[in-house]
Amino acid sequence: MTALPVGIWQPVRLTIELAAITTVILLIIGTPIAWWLARSKARWKEAVATLVAMPLVLPPTVLGFYLLLLLGPSGPGGALAGLWGARTLAFTFEGLVIGSVVYSIPFVVQPIRNAFVAMGERPMEAAATLRASPRRAFWTVAAPLARPGFLTGAVLGFAHTVGEFGVVLMIGGNIPGETKVLSVAIYDFVETSQWYEASILAAGMVVFAFVVILAMMLIEKRVARVGL
Repeated sequence: MTALPVGIWQPVRLTIELAAITTVILLIIGTPIAWWLARSKARWKEAVATLVAMPLVLPPTVLGFYLLLLLGPSGPGGALAGLWGARTLAFTFEGLVIGSVVYSIPFVVQPIRNAFVAMGERPMEAAATLRASPRRAFWTVAAPLARPGFLTGAVLGFAHTVGEFGVVLMIGGNIPGETKVLSVAIYDFVETSQWYEASILAAGMVVFAFVVILAMMLIEKRVARVGL
């Protein structure tokens, strides 16, 4: 049995680490955004929703270009990196995390928002009649009822981060052990005619995509059964 090339494991580890960190951050910042979008009566709410959803239609190179400017030495990212003596957040793992959060945020916010909308007003009204504070009502009533939305958002956010290419290549480049994630590694292996390594990673991505889609179908099936 042929051992897998050493160069394969590093991008796999880096990609899993990036996707895990990004998913946690997205759940933390995406939940209040989704809650506000689901409950707010503000007239400019849909403008905010549109802004959140823009990465769905923006070409990755366009988004990557503007992120590169923001994270570079002349942008806010350069000023932030200066706090610990660096010049830029571009072409760093931290920059990849920021770019991944921006690029994947609609895949997390939208399912959670839909779950909050689907539960309606009555559960929160019932909690209020029992004198539960808004915070307590959220954690004891809204969050459990929206659990399928959280699960869907987490799966989609993780999977979308794993499959990123254009954005991560624009802002991260191809630095082994720092920014060379799976999608970039496949591109690099093909460019250097390392077909065996490229085929292993590509096949792994196909299996991963199948598992993600199957998981989503099972989640939807369970939600539909509970709804009935």
